[in-house]
Amino acid sequence: MEEKRNIKLIPILLVVLPVWLFISAGLALVKKFKDEKEEALEAEKRFALSVSIPSITDDLRKIVTVIGERNTSQPEQLRAMASMIAGQLGPSNIGYEVKTIQSPAEFPILQISILGSDDEAAPIWLLTSYDSPVGSRGGEKNASGLAATIAVAQDLANTKPKRSIHFLFLPHVNDAQAPVNETTLIASNLIKQAPGMILCIEAMAHAETLIVSSRDSQAPPSPEMEGLGKILGADVTLLDDGVDLSSKLFAMDIPAIRVSTRSTLLANEADDKVPFAPTLASSTGRLIELVRRLSKIGT
Repeated sequence: MEEKRNIKLIPILLVVLPVWLFISAGLALVKKFKDEKEEALEAEKRFALSVSIPSITDDLRKIVTVIGERNTSQPEQLRAMASMIAGQLGPSNIGYEVKTIQSPAEFPILQISILGSDDEAAPIWLLTSYDSPVGSRGGEKNASGLAATIAVAQDLANTKPKRSIHFLFLPHVNDAQAPVNETTLIASNLIKQAPGMILCIEAMAHAETLIVSSRDSQAPPSPEMEGLGKILGADVTLLDDGVDLSSKLFAMDIPAIRVSTRSTLLANEADDKVPFAPTLASSTGRLIELVRRLSKIGT
């Protein structure tokens, strides 16, 4: 009788066991995806909280709404933008020494630096523009990149990196009527005095995760990008010699990296809206983390 019972159980087990294995595997996958989603949400909160949303909101309002269009056709606004950067980051606020470098026109290139503890280590360069295209208030070209870069400088002000960090704020990048190539040449000559990794910051408010790209496939920092975004080819992000700063620098033998949250803006894209501050705060939090990893802060 026992043998007959066992024989009867075999077909049942042959059905039940695979079903159970299938169900348990499915439950394990569901749990895995749920855990990954929760981890991603926690990361979103962490990066968003690392940057002050009210501060980002205020900076965006000042740049896009109060100052507005800022280029050689609107010289007073461009001067106001340079003054705002120097005022926010200078001795009376954050405490940086703001170095003024003469550009080909009357508007300055502004530089601030955080000296690293290792004199032999190649520095990190963060470049951003503070102008806008003619006829545009430049929300993504380049209020979002500028606000993000200012926030990075504010966050890192009292840190002790191993690699020096240099910030360059350029007055002529998006205005085709300005001396863009001459300004880029000055920036490239400054970088050549202390060669290192060059990050060009622009269009930071489209999404929370970062996109890094370069015409030099070896330039993007792969390990340091983990959990912060993705690395895409120059063809995907529409890098063009006549459009973005990183490509202009690449043409001058400077292997620059574009850091953004979207592909380059097309000439006919509307760009007058104030970017959404919470999204920019989250992407800026990731940018801060990237710079911390690259400059070896806290290691």
